[in-house]
Amino acid sequence: MKRIDLVFLSISSLLIMSCSDKEDLALTPIVDDSITISNAFPNLTFSNPLDLQAPQDDSDRIFVAEKGGIIKIFQNNEATEEISTFLDISNKIATTSELGLLGFTFHPDYSTNGFLYVAYTPTEELSVMSRFKVSETDVNMVDDSSEIILLEIPQPATNHNGGQLAFGADGYLYIASGDGGGSGDPDGNAQNLGNLLGKILRIDVNRQDAGLNYAIPTDNPFVANENARGEIYAYGLRNPWRFSFDGQTNTIWAADVGQDELEEIDLIVKGGNYGWNILEGSSCYLETECDSTDLVAPFFEYGHGKNDKSVTGGYVYRGNELPDLKGYYVYGDFVSGRIWALDQAGNNTLLLETGLAIASFGTDKNNELYVCSFDGKIYELKNSEEQL
Repeated sequence: MKRIDLVFLSISSLLIMSCSDKEDLALTPIVDDSITISNAFPNLTFSNPLDLQAPQDDSDRIFVAEKGGIIKIFQNNEATEEISTFLDISNKIATTSELGLLGFTFHPDYSTNGFLYVAYTPTEELSVMSRFKVSETDVNMVDDSSEIILLEIPQPATNHNGGQLAFGADGYLYIASGDGGGSGDPDGNAQNLGNLLGKILRIDVNRQDAGLNYAIPTDNPFVANENARGEIYAYGLRNPWRFSFDGQTNTIWAADVGQDELEEIDLIVKGGNYGWNILEGSSCYLETECDSTDLVAPFFEYGHGKNDKSVTGGYVYRGNELPDLKGYYVYGDFVSGRIWALDQAGNNTLLLETGLAIASFGTDKNNELYVCSFDGKIYELKNSEEQL
């Protein structure tokens, strides 16, 4: 592949910061071996956990989604032994390959409306985004009859389904959608504004347009394009497996899984084209020469050495227990199990060689950072001295 020149967006061009914000974003150099990882809930085991969320309420509960279609719930206490089922859709879900219950999130007003949003694959040919509501009589259980399907996306293959859901500070629901699978995006879905594959979508779940169970924000970038889907916020992505908002800056950090050579971290902007399948990372993919006009370069990319082969997106750390990590974007690799911290100048620091199959990161209500691993455990990043 040939490396080419692209449109580079510095993080400073994405952020409008006060003086206090700038002080908060000044990063402390990470001391070698200062961060470790430990089993956060040693009495609990999960089946292929791939998403961890916590609502902003007074309960201090953790919710973990299993690939097979179950969301488990428990108290955020290292010694907890009690766990229960919050939602079970395992009887109506396909789990072949990369299919399954792929992501979920809570409405910003969950404490008053009880709304939960879930992305899953009911068949091998379809992914859906649904809204559920918590039971009126049991706050630890979803009302199974409350499901309302918001959005359906046909899937041509059983991989690259995306599935991350998150609310922005604007109150809109953002949705990650993969390119539909197959090797190299053979149908060119990611560059096609006429479908929802290979995109970051943005919808308004608090209103409804005619014929829809949601509304399309009027300032979405392609609403005036009659040949484009109005739900599209950004495009040109292969499989954005986990994106997150930095709660302090509202910047969207997305990890896009590579094809043959490069994994990438993107800063998502409205209307941005991130190049797939013209590019893989910052290199031409299909041809030795390619037109990169107006394509947005990765904020950071890494190759497939040292068994690094599938990026798993994380979070900008905004908790209080790990001061060395404050302001760093923490992410990992599913295959190698390595975890890094990336600063806003693009400097990348290896934190840990875990050997874990890192499926996802998550945060609790205090923004402390957790890792979902396919060994069935939930891990927590901690200061090394805490383990002594």
